[in-house]
Amino acid sequence: MIVPLGSLEQHGPHLPLDTDTRIAVAVARAAAAGRTGVAVAPPVAFGASGEHAAFPGTVSIGTAALTEMLVELGRDATRHWGALLFVNGHGGNREAMSAALHRLAGEGRRCAAFSISPNGGDAHAGVTETSMLLHLDPSAVRDDAAEPGELAPLTELMGRLRREGVRPVSPNGVLGDPRGATAAEGRRLLDQATGGCAAMLDSLLSEEPGHG
Repeated sequence: MIVPLGSLEQHGPHLPLDTDTRIAVAVARAAAAGRTGVAVAPPVAFGASGEHAAFPGTVSIGTAALTEMLVELGRDATRHWGALLFVNGHGGNREAMSAALHRLAGEGRRCAAFSISPNGGDAHAGVTETSMLLHLDPSAVRDDAAEPGELAPLTELMGRLRREGVRPVSPNGVLGDPRGATAAEGRRLLDQATGGCAAMLDSLLSEEPGHG
C-alpha cells in the first residue's frame, strides 16, 4: 500500500493550500500505475506545518500527533498488505515520518518512505512547486499573483525558520521565485520524482518479509 502525505498550509498568494498533498498524490498514483496488487490510499492531508502557522489557512496537527497517526496507520495497514510506502510531499513531515518508520520497522513491519525533493529545486512555493501545479492543474495557479519571496538558500535560512517560522523570513510566504515556472518543467520534475518513487517501491516489494 502507498500512503501519500501532504499538508494544509500557505503556499504564497498564488498556490492552493493543499499543494503538497496534490503533488504527493500525483507521484504516488503514477508510481503505482501498472503494478498489480499495489493500492494508493487516500492521503493524509494534514501534516506538521507549525512553521507556517502565522499565515491564515494553515492547519497543522504537529509532529507528535502525526507520528502517532502514522504508526497506527502503519500497524493496521500491514495486517492486510505486505508492505507500506509513505510518499511525502511536505518537508515538515519528515521528522514524524522517520520516527514512525523506526517504530514500525522495529516491530518487523516492511515499510519505507519516499520524499519528493527535486534536485536543484527551491524550497517553498517557488518555481519548483509552481511548475508542478501548472502541469497538474493550471486552473489552481494564480499567475497574476506569483511573486518572488526570500531568495537565500535554505541552508542559510534554516536556523531562523526553525526559531521564528516562515513569516518573519518571507512576509509573502514564498521561499524562492515562482516567476518563469512552466507546465513542461513541472512534468519533467514530476516524472523525475515518479521514477525515484517507483524505484523505492520496487526495492521495498523485493525485500523478504520480516526484513523491513
